[in-house]
Amino acid sequence: MGGGGASTDKLIELVQNAKKSIDIQTPYLITSKLSQSLFNEASKRGVKIRILTNSLASTDNVEAFSGYQSGRKDLLNTGVRIFEFRPDAKIRKDIMTGELQDLLNHKPIFGLHAKTMVIDNKITVIETFNLDPRSANLNTECLVVVDSEKIAHSVSKGMEIEFKPENSWETTLTFNPDSKV
Repeated sequence: MGGGGASTDKLIELVQNAKKSIDIQTPYLITSKLSQSLFNEASKRGVKIRILTNSLASTDNVEAFSGYQSGRKDLLNTGVRIFEFRPDAKIRKDIMTGELQDLLNHKPIFGLHAKTMVIDNKITVIETFNLDPRSANLNTECLVVVDSEKIAHSVSKGMEIEFKPENSWETTLTFNPDSKV
């Protein structure tokens, strides 16, 4: 079963051609030996890679999280920095009106569902592609690649907010937020 397709091939090409940085948002993060190898090679070239995904506390798909969780250490060993979205992300207060928050007698759990990449601060990828084998090999996925520093800057600005500690936890080889559930 080879899988793959035009979307997968394009994403591989973009990672292979990155020079400085790759920032990724994906709700589901299950890496394969191929993706780990691509990230490892990019890291060795000096490319700074950050990935934002859901934490166990914010995911809507525990099965997918389990796949990510079992490969998390291997991914971290490639040089990738991983951030996991907080269920109590401060940004939710910017998204929800104060009036709505006052009406609720509970605090809603927020999860990440964006599927976005910014490469070298000049290429933006907006996609249906999750960073997982289903998207790479089974599902029909599409993506739009925009070569524009202006758009990349705008998308990066939003992503930077989500990378902040009040919105996501940085997962390392010595810390993961699984106990925050």
